[in-house]
Amino acid sequence: MKPEIEKKRKTSFKAIVLMFVGTIFTSAGQIFLKSGVDSASNILAAFNFALITGLLLYAFALVLVLKAYKEGELSVLYPIFALSYIWVILLASFIFGEVVSTFKLLGIIAIFIGITLIGIGGR
Repeated sequence: MKPEIEKKRKTSFKAIVLMFVGTIFTSAGQIFLKSGVDSASNILAAFNFALITGLLLYAFALVLVLKAYKEGELSVLYPIFALSYIWVILLASFIFGEVVSTFKLLGIIAIFIGITLIGIGGR
């Protein structure tokens, strides 16, 4: 016997905001994880402030994403999560000096256009 899944007709604005904020915390978590791993000389030293902060930010992002899923459609919300790729590229460029190549820039544009089209189609 399959459990009944409640069907949602529309994704709430609150769910979109929660997902958006979740992408920011996910991206910040990635930056802290990278920083924590870079500063670790061995496996025991890996449990430093930056790494633990990254894990906590990731956990908080998970809570936000789960709350968003409760309020909306997966097909609309999950593509918004792709914004985290954009934030990570931009943050890595500013914080770690990573180069944003032409292909990365084209990828950012493609992700943004895709999210926009899915958002329009979800209405």
